[in-house]
Amino acid sequence: MAVFRGKASEAGEAKVAGERSLLLGIGISAIGIGMYVPFSLVFFHHVTGLSFTLVGLVMTVTGVAGLAFMPLAGSAVDRFGAKRVNLVLYGIRALGFALYPFAGSLPAFAAVALVTALADRSFSVVQQSLIGEVARGAARDRLQASTRALQNAGMGAGALLVSGVLALWGTGAFTWTAWANSLAFALAGLLVGRVRPVPAERSGPSAGRPAAGYRMVLRDRPFLGLTAANFLTALGYSALSVLFPLYLSTWLAAPDSLTGAAFTLNTALCAGIGVLVAGRVRRSGARRTRSAALGALLFAAAFAGQIVLGTLRPGQSATLVALLVIVVVYTLGELVHSPSGGALSVSAAPEPVRGRYLATYQLSYSLATALAPSLFTALLAVDGRLPWAVLTAAALGAALALLRLERHLPAEAVHAEPPAAAAARRPATTAA
Repeated sequence: MAVFRGKASEAGEAKVAGERSLLLGIGISAIGIGMYVPFSLVFFHHVTGLSFTLVGLVMTVTGVAGLAFMPLAGSAVDRFGAKRVNLVLYGIRALGFALYPFAGSLPAFAAVALVTALADRSFSVVQQSLIGEVARGAARDRLQASTRALQNAGMGAGALLVSGVLALWGTGAFTWTAWANSLAFALAGLLVGRVRPVPAERSGPSAGRPAAGYRMVLRDRPFLGLTAANFLTALGYSALSVLFPLYLSTWLAAPDSLTGAAFTLNTALCAGIGVLVAGRVRRSGARRTRSAALGALLFAAAFAGQIVLGTLRPGQSATLVALLVIVVVYTLGELVHSPSGGALSVSAAPEPVRGRYLATYQLSYSLATALAPSLFTALLAVDGRLPWAVLTAAALGAALALLRLERHLPAEAVHAEPPAAAAARRPATTAA
């Protein structure tokens, strides 16, 4: 039994060829992202010399154009493979940041920003597809968790790095930061190029060519239900960055420094214990639908805690403690939901059209991110607790939807490893 248990474990936890290079590349690119995302408007203003108004306008227009490009990126993945498209996007981002310091006119900046935004917006779709292309079974869950931890750690390191650079050399260092970003993306592309996709599980005369396009996605009601459930959860992912600072300053009248403390705690937990939490969830044998639902329930608990806090409004010390506890619960929800939800979407997508499926799924995040600012500010204007009540209901609805969808989704998507293998491992563990 012990021998069989090892084989089963290997089937679910097999290492990916080139996995270290893949993860190192993801971490390096995250450092590059962290070097400019927290300072986007200021970064591009100083790099190009254009006004904040023009920079903001161009960023908005190119960002919307990037969303429209996502379906085409999904089609490209299905036609050429996720690894090839991933390398192309890294190359475009590297070239774009290398050219930003020379884009001193509005047309030049708009052109470079547009091409770079198309690559940036589509990158999450392609990276998710790449995980599906290089891993099977529980290895997908492990890569999802490792990727998220590295992205949080890398972005935090990048933000600290550029803060130190600016403190030493002033805003003139933004130009060098742009070129450092270009180098980071180029190096990440070289490292990711070493990963090896697993053989495709396709057969028949039509292998290698999708039988249908987005019509197939639109006919797949369980997957559309999964996408809708993720939209409800994705609203919660926007809460920490959009709603939390406004709620602190307007409803609780708390110092703005608490926002920084909350972000720091969230980032540290994601980077420090993200892989550990995901590993515990994975080894528990929980179905992906149920672990993702548990993450949504933890979100709901954190949001309900904000309602209680906003009603009681205790003193400053009690508020600080309560907020930190709420952030911990929120972060645990993120750590439980994200790997399971990501692996669930990747595994529920039919392999020949995985890119199109994941482009559709990723729109749930993009739409939630676009809707969150206007939704939260409108609700906050009525009552500070109202947006948290809506988020609580949304998270509970997402958890219920995930549980109801469980029997309609493919078994290989719901289970990180085949049920037979999981059942065989449990008696072996008991016998030991």
